[in-house]
Amino acid sequence: MSEILVVSGHTDLENSFANKIILDELKKHLPEAKFDILSELYKNYVIDVKTEQEKLVKADVIVLVYPFFWYGVPSLLQKWLEDVLVHGFSHGSKGDKLHGKKLVLSFTSGAPEELYKKEALQRYEIEEFLPPLKALANMCGMEFAGYVYSGGLSYQSRHDEAKLALMRQKALDHAKRLEELIGKIS
Repeated sequence: MSEILVVSGHTDLENSFANKIILDELKKHLPEAKFDILSELYKNYVIDVKTEQEKLVKADVIVLVYPFFWYGVPSLLQKWLEDVLVHGFSHGSKGDKLHGKKLVLSFTSGAPEELYKKEALQRYEIEEFLPPLKALANMCGMEFAGYVYSGGLSYQSRHDEAKLALMRQKALDHAKRLEELIGKIS
């Protein structure tokens, strides 16, 4: 059985809607997985690099769960990546600690999926925002094992019961697709 590490990069998971549901579902259905909730561990953004590196070394599958903020990862997850994935650990002539591990992305956006089309508001497909993380996997000798994306999960709809019900179902479906992807690769 593969060691699965789920890293939540949401900056305010306590007030999240979709990412909180996704993580809760994964915890129920993947009880053997380890969960690294960065917003609980590092409220002050001071990352315990050694501890985080030890978690990564033990993992076979690394799943980054985050909301899509300004076309990339949230600041806390970016800080974690910058501090933890350093030369000599994750890359470089002696940085082989992540070689062969699988990287999976799980992300959500407030904007609906249909806005991420060439002819729509964003003018780019969602896939076009992933090269930095794919390159990260490549640089670290990891296998980019895919992603699960869901849009239309806006925090602004939290006061509309009908929209909340739809978003809840969408988050549950996202968690199920993510669980299936992890099951296929682990």
